[in-house]
Amino acid sequence: MLHPDYQYTPKLIHSMVYLIANEVYPVVIGSRILGKGALKGGMPLYKYIANRFLTFTQNLLMNQKLSEYHTGYRAYSREVLESIDFNKNSDDFIFDNQFLAQIFDKGYEIAEITCPTKYFDDASSINFKRSMKYGLGILGVSFQYFLHKKRIKKSKLFE
Repeated sequence: MLHPDYQYTPKLIHSMVYLIANEVYPVVIGSRILGKGALKGGMPLYKYIANRFLTFTQNLLMNQKLSEYHTGYRAYSREVLESIDFNKNSDDFIFDNQFLAQIFDKGYEIAEITCPTKYFDDASSINFKRSMKYGLGILGVSFQYFLHKKRIKKSKLFE
């Protein structure tokens, strides 16, 4: 999956798919945070801070250690795509995060590679109101995952 906003270089596709094809990892994401690529590429500071806050919270609630959950650059093995019912997910931006939570719920590991990014006027970006909705949705998915894993409250997302 490569967002069509020209923020991510397609030159990493080969490396990402190599890790999957050689059964090193079933999922690989391109991280803007590793290697300082986000700020260096022009990511607005408020988006960077929000990304770091949401990622920190998600890592705590989901007991993971990703550098970011919000990248638009991902590769999945066929096994992962066939084993997860992503039809339960939202049709909005939160879909990708729900999918990552489902991946972790199934016990799959995720590799991250450093990905340079570019931010510019023509690149797509969601407005502040949609960003707030997205952020609250992320927290909701993370708490759903936490409560489900602790067997406090079952979630249909993870059945």
